[in-house]
Amino acid sequence: MIVLGLTGSIGMGKSTVGKMFAEEGAPVFDSDAAVHALYAAGGAAAAPVEAAFPGVTVDGAVDREALSRRVVGDEAAIKRLEMIVHPLVRQAQAEFLQTNRDAGTKVVVLDIPLLFESGGAKLVDKVAVVSAAADVQRERVLARPGMTAEKFEAILARQTPDAEKRARADFVIDTGGSLEATRAQARAVLDALREQD
Repeated sequence: MIVLGLTGSIGMGKSTVGKMFAEEGAPVFDSDAAVHALYAAGGAAAAPVEAAFPGVTVDGAVDREALSRRVVGDEAAIKRLEMIVHPLVRQAQAEFLQTNRDAGTKVVVLDIPLLFESGGAKLVDKVAVVSAAADVQRERVLARPGMTAEKFEAILARQTPDAEKRARADFVIDTGGSLEATRAQARAVLDALREQD
């Protein structure tokens, strides 16, 4: 089984490409979705996050906005949060990989936003980076509800620069064009990987 790591900086279209991979028949582990599940009421991270950052849960679920206000710009707080959440996400990833290995799946995708930053590249066989021009990225991100230029810059500062990600990738998927063009690139990546297996 080939494990493809999917990553890309904020606003580059990673979620869209992840959906395309899934539609093309490759099971996708979405790290963001896993975190959402962990933060939900009854999720494995909700109680430990509340214990570390009192007041960030509402009705037993982590309020992501409240948590963001507590940790953004505070490196020690971010590290504390990562020490709670990352092991839980890795456990869910391991279960996903084992299930697909047992099923004889040829190619799976691990969608990991901070693949290079978190050391996640060690978990994968190949890396696909989604990318677009900086002005396209900025326009997409600033169109999000609640996003400010300052918040965008703070997020970017924590991410490996796009040029470095592209240089380290086995595949670069340019999302600056049409959805059809992006889908064709995603399909080509999967075709190449399936031929290797």
